[in-house]
Amino acid sequence: MDSTLQNSPVSNKNLWIGCLVSAAPVLMLLLSGVMKIARTEEVVKGFADWPAGSAVAIGIVELACTVLYLIPRTAVLGALLLTAYLGGATAVTVRTGGPFVVPIIFGVLVWGGLYLREPRLRALLPFRR
Repeated sequence: MDSTLQNSPVSNKNLWIGCLVSAAPVLMLLLSGVMKIARTEEVVKGFADWPAGSAVAIGIVELACTVLYLIPRTAVLGALLLTAYLGGATAVTVRTGGPFVVPIIFGVLVWGGLYLREPRLRALLPFRR
């Protein structure tokens, strides 16, 4: 990749807006992952039909993907992994008859926030004027 592209600065405005857009899904995913690992009453009820221990394993995966997304060097990998995770969440929600649009919205926010923060991503997917 071109070294000038890697060193191109992100404007403070884009950086702050990108962080704010990313904050909602990150906070939700962190809270959700911690609740799964802590095995709260709601989580235990929600995972009643799942194999034992699956909530904890899913919570660990969720937190790991979110942490990768938060680290600037691994943010794109984290976004890819979160997209896969949220795709699975969408499938499970559709199967159970719940509001499946929520994980889709969070996926869009994950990529929207990263798009604003990451100049290499904007160079890869430019908007035409």
